[in-house]
Amino acid sequence: MKKGKKRCWPLNDSDTLMAQYHDKEWGVPLHDDRRLFEVLTLDGAQAGLSWRTILNKRENYRKAFDNFDVKKVSKYNAKKAETLLKNEGIVRNRLKIASAVKNAKVFIDIQKEFGSFDTYIWGFSGGKTVQNKWKYISQVPASTELSDAISRDLKKRGMSFVGSTIIYAILQTIGMVNDHEVACFRHKEV
Repeated sequence: MKKGKKRCWPLNDSDTLMAQYHDKEWGVPLHDDRRLFEVLTLDGAQAGLSWRTILNKRENYRKAFDNFDVKKVSKYNAKKAETLLKNEGIVRNRLKIASAVKNAKVFIDIQKEFGSFDTYIWGFSGGKTVQNKWKYISQVPASTELSDAISRDLKKRGMSFVGSTIIYAILQTIGMVNDHEVACFRHKEV
C-alpha cells in the first residue's frame, strides 16, 4: 500500500482493505477466467450494497464457492444453495446465490464458444483498455455504451445480475477501462 500518495479513493490510508484493493487490483488488466468469474459473482452479490461489504466477505466467498471453480459452481444443487443461505460469511440472498449458479453455466457456455471468457469479454474493447482521463472521480459514469452492449449480450445468453451498472463496475475492476483520476498515482501505472 502506498502511504501518502494521491488516490481516487479511499481518501486516506486508514481504510487499509480498500486502499490495498485500490493500489493493487482495481483497474489492473485481468485475463484469468477463474478470477473473471470471481469478479462477476462478487459484483453481482454487491448489487445494492457497498463494495467494502463485499471486499470484507471476499475470503468467505472464496471458501463458500469452491474458490470460484466455475465447473463446481455450475453443478450446485438446491441442497448446496440452502447451505449457502445459512453461511453468515456471505450475502445470504436466494436470488444472488441462484444467479451465481446460473451465471456459472452461461460462463461455461461462453468459454466453449470463444475458447475463454477472457477472449469473449475483452473482445468488446478490441483487447485494449479504454484510457479515460477523469479529473475527478465524480465524473466517472455509472455505465457506458460499452457496458450497455456487454450487459445486453450477457442477459441474452441467460445471465442475471449483469445490468449495465454492474458490468461497468466489472470493467473498471478488470482493467477494461481505466477510471483512476489522472492525478491518482495508479492512473499511469495501469
